[in-house]
Amino acid sequence: MDILQILSNTLAQILSPTTIGFVLAAIGLAVHFGFTGLLNMGVAGFMAVGAYGFAISILTFGLPWWLAALIGIGAAVVFALILGIPTLRLRGDYLSIVTIAAAEVVRLLFLTTAFKDVTGSADGLSGFHTGFRASNPLPQFSGNAGFGPWSYSRDQWWVIIIGVAVVIVTVLFVWALMRSPWGRVIKGIREDEDAVRALGKNVFSFKMQALVVGGVIIALGGIVTAMGTNVNPNVYVTSQTFYIWTALLLGGAATIFGPVLGAVLFWVVRAFLSNLLPALVNIGALPFLSGEQAQMLVFVLIGIALMLLVIFRPQGILGNRKELTFVK
Repeated sequence: MDILQILSNTLAQILSPTTIGFVLAAIGLAVHFGFTGLLNMGVAGFMAVGAYGFAISILTFGLPWWLAALIGIGAAVVFALILGIPTLRLRGDYLSIVTIAAAEVVRLLFLTTAFKDVTGSADGLSGFHTGFRASNPLPQFSGNAGFGPWSYSRDQWWVIIIGVAVVIVTVLFVWALMRSPWGRVIKGIREDEDAVRALGKNVFSFKMQALVVGGVIIALGGIVTAMGTNVNPNVYVTSQTFYIWTALLLGGAATIFGPVLGAVLFWVVRAFLSNLLPALVNIGALPFLSGEQAQMLVFVLIGIALMLLVIFRPQGILGNRKELTFVK
């Protein structure tokens, strides 16, 4: 068992497009749940809408990648409006049921063969990266470049640069937004929406705005992830939503930097276990498991960790227990 290789593979995940996408999705979910109190269980749906909006705009309409990204963002706004208008008057568990169903409907629409020429059905979409990679301003080099475990190809570095820049802008945007009067109203809705309504505020309007803002940020996560890989409907399943919730709760739901820390830690731990457990099986340290079972054990351990987290530290690593109404 090469422990150095395992550590290298683990650390490399910190800057992967998937991790960056999860960071953005967790920040968007923080706007929904951590600051507004919306139990959105349809995170994967927003990511899918952003990713497919980006890919379809390029493949079907031949748009440049930057305009396709704006189309993906616009699709997320439309999805948030369609989802929010009939559902935002629901509370708690009812909203979570509706959102998780909506995300599954979106996934099945992309999966159906009725729109295969546009969505690719079960095969997904690929080949839409040409224009994005052609715009890469980095100098040409062969193979990988970087330092230590963070050694990537030229195309991968371009995705990472774009993704990290988007994360920085998003964190600053959310930080400023939550310090504004709008942010204070949003936090008030989380604590007691009836009191906010009594002050003359349109609670439904503020909830809709929060749903749109968070949905756009989540869709950006889907777009950044799509920039580094293909788009496939089997990625945007319910478990994807649960992983993002895990990342959010790990870092701290009602915080600015908690989603960033939580998403990075989630993927680092997952990558470490995904490399370590099969290696232990190969050397006979876990004789009662096969390689496939070892991979499944990773998700079992993540599930147990989530349960322990919610029980013993529901506010997360950076969170304040007083910020969350569900733990009072």
